[in-house]
Formats: sequence, C-alpha cells, structure tokens
Amino acid sequence: MNNFIYRNPTELIFGKGQLSKLAEKVEAYGRKILLVYGGGSIKRFGLYDKVMSILGEHGCQVAELAGVEPNPRLSTVQKGIELCRQQQIDWILAVGGGSVIDAAKAVAVGVPYDGDVWDFYTRKAAARDALPLGTILTLAATGSEMNRGSVITNWETKEKYGAGTTFPAFSILDPEHTYSVPRDQTVYGICDMLSHVFEQYFSHTPEIPLQTRIAEGIMLTVIENAERVLADPEDYDARANLMYCGTMALNGTLAMGVETDWATHSIEHAVSAVYDIPHGGGLSIIFPNWMKYVYRENVSRFKQFAERVWQVDPAGKSDEEVALEGIARTRAFFDRIGAPSRLQEYEIGDEQLDLMADKAVPYGPIGRFKQLKVDDVREILIQSL
Repeated sequence: MNNFIYRNPTELIFGKGQLSKLAEKVEAYGRKILLVYGGGSIKRFGLYDKVMSILGEHGCQVAELAGVEPNPRLSTVQKGIELCRQQQIDWILAVGGGSVIDAAKAVAVGVPYDGDVWDFYTRKAAARDALPLGTILTLAATGSEMNRGSVITNWETKEKYGAGTTFPAFSILDPEHTYSVPRDQTVYGICDMLSHVFEQYFSHTPEIPLQTRIAEGIMLTVIENAERVLADPEDYDARANLMYCGTMALNGTLAMGVETDWATHSIEHAVSAVYDIPHGGGLSIIFPNWMKYVYRENVSRFKQFAERVWQVDPAGKSDEEVALEGIARTRAFFDRIGAPSRLQEYEIGDEQLDLMADKAVPYGPIGRFKQLKVDDVREILIQSL
C-alpha cells in the first residue's frame, strides 16, 4: 500500500425527506444564492418548487443559472461567474446530477479568481478559493456530490478536461429525487459509477486487500441493484443502494494508498469533446475495449475481477481464459441493461479518429495500469467503432 493523506469535508445528508435540512443551510451560508440546474426536469417533477418554497420562506434572493448541458460548457460557467459577481452571491446551490454540480464547482472557484476559469482545467493554475457550494443530487452517477473534481467542455476548442476545484460543503441525497430519471440516464449513471470503480480497481499497487474488497462490494451492489431499478424505477431501496454506490465510488475511499489509472476517462472525454455524446454511454463502449487492450499487464488482477465480481468458475481454464471471460461478462452486463456497445450507435465513424486520439493525450501518455500513447489510444478507439 502507498502512503496517503485523506480529507473529505463534505457533509452527506442522505435519505427520504432530507430536503428539509436545506433551511438550516440558508442560516449558515447566507440569503443571496445562485441556483444552478439543467434542462428543466426539476421543474417538471416538482423539486424546483419545493426548493424555491424553502428559500422563499427564509427570505432568500435567488439568481438562476439554468440550462446546464449534459457535458457542461465553459460558456455556461462563465455566465454563472458573471451572475455571482453582479449580484454579490453568498453561496451556490446546485440541483441536479453530476454535470450541474461540476458546472457549479467551476463557477464557485471562478468567482474569486482574477484570471480565466479555464486556467484550472488546462493546468495553468490551481483553485485556491471558492464560494460555498451545496448540492441536491437528482442522479446517481458521478460522485461529484462528495469530491472536488469537475469536468468542463470548451466547445469552441473541442476540449474537455477535469480539474480539482472545490468540495461541496454539503450534499442532500434523497433517493426519491431519482425516481423520475429517464431509463437511458439511469443506465448511463450505472455505467459511470462502475467505470469509476474500474479506474481505481485495476492497479498494480500491492497489498491493498481492503481497498480491493470495498471496490468489489460496490461493483457487486451496483450489478445487483441495476436491473431492480430498471424494472421498477420507484424501488426505493434499489435507488438508495445505487445512489450510495455512486457516492462511494468516487469520494476518495477507493484511492487511498492506491495508484489509480483514469486513461479510459481521458479517452472518453476526448470523444465527447468532439461529438458531445453522453459520458456514461461513451464509457460503456470504451471500457471493455480498454480492458482487452491492457489485461496482459496484470492477468492475475483481471482473473480476480472475473472470479469475485462475475463469479467465473476457473476450473479447467487458464488464468488468461478466466480474465477474458470476466471482460466478456462486463460487456454482456452493459448490453443487458441497454448501454451502447459501439461508437457507431452515436453515428461516430473514423473521420475524427486522429483528432480524438490526440485530444486524449494533451500532456503526454495517460494511464498507470498501462501507459497509453497516442497510437495506443487510436487502437482502442478503432476497437470501439
């Protein structure tokens, strides 16, 4: 196990009816609020009215940044920063999924910064200060509700990068708020949270039995609850289990003492920067192909994955055969829940292949399980077409 320092200051407020806790947060953080949300589903399903009622009862002045995109854009973030400065906002409240929260994080760190917020995403500067941020999660997927990561797309330059920005001060997670999530978005969320675990599970770090078993526990719980939720979108316990898995998959727990990878996320970011496809859909296509490309770097790790997560029987099989069966079962699971398997399903061919490969490695080779150069990325993309 590697040395590590762990810190996570986010207060997680989990369960049915926890929206009522928002009132005390107004008292703690102030009454001038920027409300950030996406395409309007929170209005259609009544959550917007509930939030505004609580804020209104406490005399809040609310500015709104609506219409955050599924791949949140720099231009939207810049609008939010300007709103905050003009109206002297005290704190930001993000109501939505990971894209909304990521945009809100970028706004939060952009307001006190003298330069261009894009500097944080292109490694020109590090975020040092931020407006307070609270979140009300409506989609189990990214884990952004309990980490400091934020991914933003610069649509003008066709670049999509992540940066360490700011932790939410608090996050309210009521599984009932995810009942109305469309089936495809639920599927993408499942793919996303599993992919977050994969990025941290496939590691060469020795002697990490606890991190390994926690990761396997999250993967098994996601797999066990995925089809329950798809069969009954209002299965509270299944929704709660998925919501908690999404948070635990990327709140820093799995990365403690572990060398993690993140190459597949870099590849997907390059694809969705060029084609603006759903992040979880891109991951469901690319990850099994990354697995097939790199598994020989540590066959025993993939064998363990196959046996413990997919219950592959090793009897009469070589280690490599077991490993490959685990990869095949991963692909089969994604297929079973209706996730895409080829980039062609998004009408993506080989026209921009070189551009995407180049954008995946802007600062040199990616990944630690196997270092990938531009030619490696190109091959994985070819296998994903």
